[in-house]
Amino acid sequence: MTRFREVLQNRNFLFLWLGQFISNFGDRLNQMALVALVYQSNPGSEVALAKLISFTIIPVFLIGPIAGAWVDRLNRRNVMLISDVLRGVLVLSIPLFIAMRQILLVYLVIFLTFSISRFFIPSKMAIIPELVTKDKLLIANTLQDATHTVGNVVGLVAAGIIVNIAAIGAIGGFYIDSLTFFVSAGLIAMIARPGPAAKVSEDLIKTKEALTSSIRRSIVGEIRQGLKVLTEYSTMRFIIAVFVLLMAGVGTVSCVIIVFIQNAFGTSTRDLGFLGMFFVAGLFAGSIIYGKLGQEIRKREAIYASFITTGIAIAAFTISIKLYPNIFLAGVLSGLLGMAVSPIMVSTNTLTHETIPQEARGRIFSSLEAVIHLAFLVFMFVAAYAAKFIDRFWILIAVGAIFTAGGIWGIARVSSKRTAGEK
Repeated sequence: MTRFREVLQNRNFLFLWLGQFISNFGDRLNQMALVALVYQSNPGSEVALAKLISFTIIPVFLIGPIAGAWVDRLNRRNVMLISDVLRGVLVLSIPLFIAMRQILLVYLVIFLTFSISRFFIPSKMAIIPELVTKDKLLIANTLQDATHTVGNVVGLVAAGIIVNIAAIGAIGGFYIDSLTFFVSAGLIAMIARPGPAAKVSEDLIKTKEALTSSIRRSIVGEIRQGLKVLTEYSTMRFIIAVFVLLMAGVGTVSCVIIVFIQNAFGTSTRDLGFLGMFFVAGLFAGSIIYGKLGQEIRKREAIYASFITTGIAIAAFTISIKLYPNIFLAGVLSGLLGMAVSPIMVSTNTLTHETIPQEARGRIFSSLEAVIHLAFLVFMFVAAYAAKFIDRFWILIAVGAIFTAGGIWGIARVSSKRTAGEK
């Protein structure tokens, strides 16, 4: 079995891994600072949170398809490097606009920052198979998810403290987030260029050609092309179904659970940060455990089992806070929820890398993100408005029940196919 240290001994992957750890740390400070701003202006409003989050999601549809065409034409290392520098500059401007009380400009910066992320994310996902050999892909994806979760743990713990310190507050979070983008860019710059060497100036020329070509074919055309490639593979159709179910549930829960926790414990970000810390710690632990054992488990069965345990964990977490709002018990249950959901992400990313050819990965990851974020966005707003009429407790319980039922259906389907095959 491939060991984690063998992958981390790969110099190029190590720089990518470290860069994302630092960047994720800053992102959590950014996230908690934004939640605090909404809480101060619209306490207890799921709709206000949904509007804020929508500025981070809309770029998936407007920019993602164009970004996918760009990524497939350029040196992915350079794309990530330029994206980090631009995002660092943009986030650095947020405190200025807050001081000027120009909240609309803050939302615009958020939109632009996440638009640039549409170039970074498919580049990061597409470059991993170029940095490691095929037999180490599962471990590399496990470590990549571990990067995300560890950075989240550290970031959420810091956010819970920083955002509540008057002398630092949200402004300090934005400054630190900006710095992490620049540090991440420095680490990415140290990655040896995979494939033929490409200068940044050459990439900028290709960028103009790629963008012109993409605009000419239109956003709808790009999405259609990406979806056509996606549906050619039965494995990708399965992955789409998994992501749609997962993101529909996450979208439903996202705003509702934030207000549910705020009302239960009476704070804007402190307890969110504490529970988030346990959740991402569980994600990390689950990713590491699955990374060590996952090579012996069929990925589809691992995904179905993960849905079952995730649904049960959501229900347990919700009931616990409703009947006995103890922050430490809620933290333990939050950690178990993180452990339950982690195999889904690792397995789906690995299946995608194993299925899609290298030259199409940028478009595939962009199109896949468009599909799954559409489910997230739609169900987020549906749940936000539904929370005005339905108790948040029952919305969360319903999501847990649907996840569990979906996982049981999948396990039964796999078992029946296996039995039919044996006969």
